[in-house]
Amino acid sequence: MLFLDDAKMKNFTSCFKEKDFLKFFFNRLRLNKTNRYETEFPYISLCGRERNFIRCDDTPVVFTEQLRKDDTEVLSFAHSGQVLTLPYEPHKLYMDPRNGRVYHPATPQAGGIGLVRSKLAIELSQHFEFPAGEASPTHFRWNGERLELQNEWVSNTRRFPMNEECK
Repeated sequence: MLFLDDAKMKNFTSCFKEKDFLKFFFNRLRLNKTNRYETEFPYISLCGRERNFIRCDDTPVVFTEQLRKDDTEVLSFAHSGQVLTLPYEPHKLYMDPRNGRVYHPATPQAGGIGLVRSKLAIELSQHFEFPAGEASPTHFRWNGERLELQNEWVSNTRRFPMNEECK
């Protein structure tokens, strides 16, 4: 959910929900390479001369729903429904063994990785296959297929740069 930084109450009633605004904001989301506030605000969304500096607990893209769009499966982010979507790549789901969070590829401008919302991650986790004694899944069952998980993409993201645990 998207909030102003100084919002006292951070819940669904106080977040930005207008879909056209969310589309505008997230389509301009980038890594902050301005040499200003990069540590405190690793992302930025540009609006003309206005600079919206962004910080988040994990990743700025959070996938909130799995949908069908034009006969393909997509993941929707930012509670935007059909407005903000990326193609669903089930073979590229990644479960971080350190915290159990599930991630999926996102746009390179936003760091290349998006967090899968807990509610959706729980639904998807029933399809993971874990080898005996392993903390990370190696396969994912989807639409009657057993897919080998491809986690190489994770090491190229801003969140996990060159992380050997991701391979």
